[in-house]
Amino acid sequence: MSIKTATFNGVATIEIARPEKKNALTVAMYQAMADALNAAREDGAVRAVLITGQPGIFTSGNDVEDFLTRPPGQGSDSMDSPVFRFMRALLDCDKPVVAAVTGAAIGIGTTMLLHCDFVYVSDEARLAMPFVALGLVPEYASSLVVPQLMGHRRAAEKLLLGDPFTPEQAVECGVASAVLPAGEVVAHARRVAERFNALPPGAVREAKQLMRAPQRELTLQTIRTEGEVFGRRLRSPEAMEAFQAFLQKRKPDFSKF
Repeated sequence: MSIKTATFNGVATIEIARPEKKNALTVAMYQAMADALNAAREDGAVRAVLITGQPGIFTSGNDVEDFLTRPPGQGSDSMDSPVFRFMRALLDCDKPVVAAVTGAAIGIGTTMLLHCDFVYVSDEARLAMPFVALGLVPEYASSLVVPQLMGHRRAAEKLLLGDPFTPEQAVECGVASAVLPAGEVVAHARRVAERFNALPPGAVREAKQLMRAPQRELTLQTIRTEGEVFGRRLRSPEAMEAFQAFLQKRKPDFSKF
């Protein structure tokens, strides 16, 4: 297990702690994060949640070998797999969620930020959503939210070409709240989370729910639709070539498709 949790001064911290694998996420880690979010939601002593990683790395996204061995469920059970339990737990968390992006945030490392309330990024961070390059499609409602934030053309650069973007660009397009020096991002995010200790918790929860309500059902439907296509693409020859190339540390060859 590579998820560390702790609650201190009203803040439930979820720390992705697998630096030897660039904080790549496994099925077990998704389940642990889902459980931690659900526990924070039910704990009356928790006023906010803080999600962070390790110095220099937030998360590199899915652990490819684990992902290929234990892919998300297919068909009717697909939304009950650990990755979707995590997605739903973050969406359902009615307490403020603050993300401290300590370095690279790849794939779901970026898309999960779209569903946090505050996102503070290190000046050393690099964000990218290279789904198409892996023969896949966007996930976690990013095909809905990213074009809304950036407009279609800039979203096409990020989702179709997979172009990375800088911390400053993340702030400019609304993915992040602010850029901070690498050594300060976690402390600043914690201070923001702790501010909710002085605010009425019921009002905070209901205000967040109101802010999220207009798009909630559309977000859930987009996640389901993306999940169906993603699962199909995961079994495609293009994705198999991309993943094999990744594991073999070579450039993929899509000329035969």
